Amino acid sequence: MSRRTAQTSSSRLRCSGGVFDWEPSLRKLDELNARVEDPTLWDRPEEAQSVMRERTRLATQIDSVRALERELADARELAELAEMEGDASVSDEAAAQIKALKDRAARAELEALLSGEADGNDAYMEINSGAGGTESADWALMLMRMYSRWAGRRQMEVDLIEETAGETAGIKSCTLQIKGQNAYGWLKTEAGVHRLVRISPFDSNAKRHTSFASVWVYPVVDDTIEIDINPADVRTDTYRASGAGGQHVNKTDSAVRLTHIPTGVAVACQTERSQHQNRDRAWKMLRARLYELELQKRDAERAAQEDLKTDIGWGHQIRSYVLQPYQMVKDLRTDVETSDTKAVLDGDLDPFMAASLAQRVGATRDAGD
Repeated sequence: MSRRTAQTSSSRLRCSGGVFDWEPSLRKLDELNARVEDPTLWDRPEEAQSVMRERTRLATQIDSVRALERELADARELAELAEMEGDASVSDEAAAQIKALKDRAARAELEALLSGEADGNDAYMEINSGAGGTESADWALMLMRMYSRWAGRRQMEVDLIEETAGETAGIKSCTLQIKGQNAYGWLKTEAGVHRLVRISPFDSNAKRHTSFASVWVYPVVDDTIEIDINPADVRTDTYRASGAGGQHVNKTDSAVRLTHIPTGVAVACQTERSQHQNRDRAWKMLRARLYELELQKRDAERAAQEDLKTDIGWGHQIRSYVLQPYQMVKDLRTDVETSDTKAVLDGDLDPFMAASLAQRVGATRDAGD
């Protein structure tokens, strides 16, 4: 049974019409290889970089499927040998290998869905507390920890770019940069309002409170992507950083906030030692935000997600985290739910992300049909 399941998972990645169309992908890779070998391509650096990124992504997926098939064949041979010789220990080893391959095939199946224009990029994540005062500020801090732990599970790097502390506890807002393969592709599914229900640790009467916080995600863009920004359209504000960082950070106006006046998009950075460094990083973040807006114009679903950001409260949440009177985390878009709230808050978010990603891809295909 295990061998058959693993083989089915691997084969599904290859079948035409599935999440990863094998023959069309091979033909596409041949086309990309031919373009890379054309010396005139490098006369157009931006196009060349785009072709190279697509070629690398596709070659990685194809190599992953081939590696799975080779290792599955080896594991099946080992299982057959163990059965012939009646060796239980070798049979257990083969079963463990097949289970690991099944898990890898399932993950590769999901990774194949990450084919959006910026899915392979690093990501910026903004978390803002909403309705609920101190409760929501504490909830925003819990979300920051949750996503940091999720990133750690995937060996991704997390940089804190900006943090504004809450008046009593938690944070009013923060901005993270999460670096790793397909960081934006995964995290884009988390954009929206997150609702927490629990017995408040700040309420002496131990009453149940409902808190809200919003999450917004946009891709880190590199210098090969041109975003035309008129400096006259950007307002620059400097202020004293509020976080840790020593005497220099706390005594000088080193923090920088940029506001793009035509769109109202604002970004802030306070973690670098100098105002110049914070300004440079804030400009990169602003370019990334405006790039995300351009992607939204071409993607009706992302435009709908932007509407979620207008009100951090009732009626706009994408996921509910209930800690009392019962234990339940439920995604309101996909109906995926679990009673293991501790695991979710410790960063076990893959089932929610996978379901949301599959739903997005299905909606896109239906619209195309």
